Parts: sequence; structure tokens; C-alpha cells
Amino acid sequence: MTVRVERSFELPVERERVWEFIADPGRRATAISVVEDYTVHDDGSATWHIRLPIPVVDKTIAVETEDEEVREPEYVRFVGRSKVMKVVGEHELAETETGTKVTNRFVVDGSLPGVERFFKKNLDGELKNLEEALAEDLGVEV
Repeated sequence: MTVRVERSFELPVERERVWEFIADPGRRATAISVVEDYTVHDDGSATWHIRLPIPVVDKTIAVETEDEEVREPEYVRFVGRSKVMKVVGEHELAETETGTKVTNRFVVDGSLPGVERFFKKNLDGELKNLEEALAEDLGVEV
């Protein structure tokens, strides 16, 4: 089973300010609740160390992430791969009359029982975490 989710929200700031956060793999990692630690490498890729609260996983999992497509200041697509899952994330920024619309798309393919169920249940919350982290970083209310 593959889990797919798409959610949007708007922020009352210009697109370039939102882009500074979205384009940074470290900032994106801090918004994800299951990321316990991360390392951003010199080439812009990152390793996320995640902990999933599912019975078959009792340790942190290294997820190697890299940006596959970047169109500044409007779009980034990244892929994360590990032994337990593959995740594809997309963030698209569009200017609005009052700020920036942020559209997020995620696809998670799990290779262990419980991974997809966890993300199906929690992806909305993770996207809310992203919105709140962006708002805090930008100093705006959500």
C-alpha cells in the first residue's frame, strides 16, 4: 500500500522568505516529528535519523535524502530512501495577493509492516508541524 497526501496552506509573507526555509534540507527535517537527528552533507543531501513508533522497528532508521528537482523560488522535490521506506516530498510555492500558498505532496512506500499505516494516520499532523515550523521561523501566526 502506498500512502499519498496533498495539503496546502497560506502564509502572509512573500515567497522568497518561505523559500529560504523550504529549500533548506535541515530546516525541513526539523519540522518532522519522527526525525530525532539529521546531518546535512556538503553536497546538499541529508541523512535523517527517524524513529517510528511501530512494533517491528526498535531503533532509529537512517533515511538518505536528496533534492531531485529544484526551481528557485517555487518548487523542490526530494526523495528519501531507507531499508523501511521510500518517501517523495514536493513543496510548491505560489504567490498570492496576501502572501504565499504552500502546496505539499508526499508519497510514502513502506517495506515493513506498519510503516504505511503509521504515515497514513500521521501525515496530516506532520504537514501541520511543517506549517507551524514555517510560521514560527517567519514570525507569523497560523
